[in-house]
Amino acid sequence: MGAGHAHTLYRHGHTPVHALPPHCKLAAVLCFVVVVVSTPREVVWAFALYAALLAAVAAVARLSPGLLLKRLVIEVPFVAFALLMPFVVPGEQTELLGVSVSVPGLWGAWNVLAKGTLGVAASVILASTTELRSLLLGLQRLRLPPLLVQIASFMIRYGDVITDELRRMSIARRSRGFEARGVRQWGVLAKTAGALFIRSYERGERVHLAMVSRGYTGTMPVIDEVTASRTEWAHAAALPVLALVVCLLGWTL
Repeated sequence: MGAGHAHTLYRHGHTPVHALPPHCKLAAVLCFVVVVVSTPREVVWAFALYAALLAAVAAVARLSPGLLLKRLVIEVPFVAFALLMPFVVPGEQTELLGVSVSVPGLWGAWNVLAKGTLGVAASVILASTTELRSLLLGLQRLRLPPLLVQIASFMIRYGDVITDELRRMSIARRSRGFEARGVRQWGVLAKTAGALFIRSYERGERVHLAMVSRGYTGTMPVIDEVTASRTEWAHAAALPVLALVVCLLGWTL
């Protein structure tokens, strides 16, 4: 991977969570999410313990509750879907705040909200304590297919470039007196999207030709080789192992 720049999601810090190798954190988050999804939805106390574990990790990483809550807004569409389930899922009915709702729908909504929120929160903590470039190196270390790693790398590198291109096109439209006020302006916006696609495609071709001229053969050179000691693996495994204990208790009690 070439040198990258820090993303706005990342919060610089010198905590034990920040210091862990990226592939250790990726494996820990993946295992944690698998354990959470495997937990029976009726074991409500287990999800409270999962949230406490994530809160402890966030405290060690020195991430403020406000930051986490603000970034959890990304799951609002799933929340809206979950809130509809008690009204559309058939089954036994019950009264909730004077409204008749479905019991299976309530359990389904709780299942989506609890597991989805915990998964998003774990991802937020991961993104806040690990640079994007390090995440790519971690994925490469975990033997993710190289082509997928390269695609992710290019998406990160040129996402800001394409966004800046769209911003310049928007400024050019406004400088000519254009304002999107209704359906009549949709044609102009559609043409803008088409022009942006063509410019992005042409830029991609130029970048590819430049890479080929510099010896690119389908694989990116690994500049930094990330490694992890047994102690670091043990520290990263603390979260999923504790979550697994909670899950097993939930299944047996």
